[in-house]
Amino acid sequence: MSGKKSYKSQAKKHPKTAAVIAILFIIIVAAIAILWVLKPELFHRYLGTGGHFWTEWNVTKQADCGNGSKSRECLYCEATEDEIIKGSGNHNIDETTGFCIVCGYNANAAELSVHFLELGNKYTGDCTLIKCGDTEVLIDAGSRQNSASAIRAYIDQYCEDGVLEYVIATHAHQDHIAGFVGSKDSKTGKQTGILYNYEIGTLIQFAGHNTTSTIYKNYVKAVDYAKGNGAQVYTAKECCEGENGAKQEYFLDGNQTVSLKILNSHYYYNETKDENDYSVCVLLTQKDTNGGADKNFLFTGDLEEKGESYLVDMNDLPEVELFKGGHHGSYTASTEKLLKVIKPKNVAVCCCCGTTEYTSNADNTFPAQAFIDRVAKYTENIYCTTLIIDYKAGEYASMNGNIVFYTDKGELKLKCSNNDIILKDTEWFKKNRVWP
Repeated sequence: MSGKKSYKSQAKKHPKTAAVIAILFIIIVAAIAILWVLKPELFHRYLGTGGHFWTEWNVTKQADCGNGSKSRECLYCEATEDEIIKGSGNHNIDETTGFCIVCGYNANAAELSVHFLELGNKYTGDCTLIKCGDTEVLIDAGSRQNSASAIRAYIDQYCEDGVLEYVIATHAHQDHIAGFVGSKDSKTGKQTGILYNYEIGTLIQFAGHNTTSTIYKNYVKAVDYAKGNGAQVYTAKECCEGENGAKQEYFLDGNQTVSLKILNSHYYYNETKDENDYSVCVLLTQKDTNGGADKNFLFTGDLEEKGESYLVDMNDLPEVELFKGGHHGSYTASTEKLLKVIKPKNVAVCCCCGTTEYTSNADNTFPAQAFIDRVAKYTENIYCTTLIIDYKAGEYASMNGNIVFYTDKGELKLKCSNNDIILKDTEWFKKNRVWP
């Protein structure tokens, strides 16, 4: 009580001083508020505390069930954020088909499914998720470090236990390994990459490399992190030779009807100047338990002409239901020597159609005219993930979107998140390519 009396008595003795302080406080607060409203960029620059008010953010990408991350950028500085939002539970399921009409998620849990992912930016890259029962396999994680959020959001629709039983890194190029690393989350300070956020069972990687890039060095750190958390790490060479506990063939189900085989390759044992030819090559096989033909799926990373030639010579390759188009549909891969052996019925190409990321030669942009000419002898069922609209402006759109091949009662089916149109029937193809 005495304290209150003392305060009141002081206020009564100095009424003008108290009034002046109150008025100054109101003026300062009003000035800050006016600055925030009229000159927010100055407020952000000189009065900001390092954080961001919600009014300073511009949402650049909204989240939905097929795109489980929301991106935003600060209006007044270069700060960006990706908020990961799990897609599961938010699907718009078609009761007739069992598929989400937005992203293509299969609510009926297919026997085996192979997913070619869009990567959330304008850059071409590879990322393939294979799901067999409760077993998940991830082959590559391109295209840039910020692709990690889009990849994780997609994986989380299918991987309920947080475990990736098998991870394969085909070769050391950024557009195949960057998502394994990710970037540092601005809120938590943790790495967003795949190898930091899932329990990894077995990681199989390239046996050789030339690069000394920063992303490669960070990839090595990410592998060491996964290894420290229990992952078994082998090279493709160790798998083919059965060294150090590695195996050439892994079964994805208890009945051993679905296998993942590391194919043999010349450049697991020999050096090459072409980083792409170090690619780990994988054959996925689903046995037909009813006496029919087995289903084979071939993944060759970015293997080039010489590498493909050795691949044919060193392995007894079967005809395949599905081939991941070599090197994003480049004219330097998917050679006739390989195609005439595997005779693909379906081809999925992970690329931004027409991108000038690597070349300005219109015929050689992905997927190249030469690639089309060779594949057309065997199938017209070619599908591509993404379409570049304006590379310089960073504008892109879905072509087929996320491409999902799955088996249902022994039959191979297709469901894409955007549409199921074959490449030669698209407007882009009609303007830019010729079907032979």
